[in-house]
Amino acid sequence: MDINKTETHLLKMIKNPSTREKGYSLLISKYSEMVYWQVRRMVLSHEDADDLVQEIFIKIFENIESFNQESKLSTWIYRITYNHTINHIKSKTNRQLKNNIAFEQEVFENLKADTLFDGDKVELKLQKAMLELPAKQRAVFQMRYYDDLSFSQISAITKTSEGALKASYHIATKKIEEIMLEENI
Repeated sequence: MDINKTETHLLKMIKNPSTREKGYSLLISKYSEMVYWQVRRMVLSHEDADDLVQEIFIKIFENIESFNQESKLSTWIYRITYNHTINHIKSKTNRQLKNNIAFEQEVFENLKADTLFDGDKVELKLQKAMLELPAKQRAVFQMRYYDDLSFSQISAITKTSEGALKASYHIATKKIEEIMLEENI
């Protein structure tokens, strides 16, 4: 079964009261890992990612009836995940600015102490470099680098032109290269 048929079938299940619960269960099963890793790469904290994933699925369930199928279901879920995560980062950054704590530094310190982080020194260096990017630029870089999404797919998720995304990705790549060359962790 191709992805469009699978998504159509899943939506029919969710919209049918007798199969709704099973449809939601399948939706979570199918997309929870994708959502988790998209969020985790942005916030780096397992605990924050778990909380956000729950919030995101609540938002998906609350809004699934308004999904108009102009895009693929997976794209719509990516968009909700992206927007919710960006809003979380902005909110957390604003709260921490009031307390004179640099969001990026706190996230990096938490990552270094995280027992679930199994990356080596190079991966830690890459994560630190990515934290120095603006949140939206970091999201674009991660969708392209980790998720191997095309600029067309990222455009559908972020509602940004492909040209702007290519420029953003190029700038992010250059910044990360510069930071990694000068950083000593």
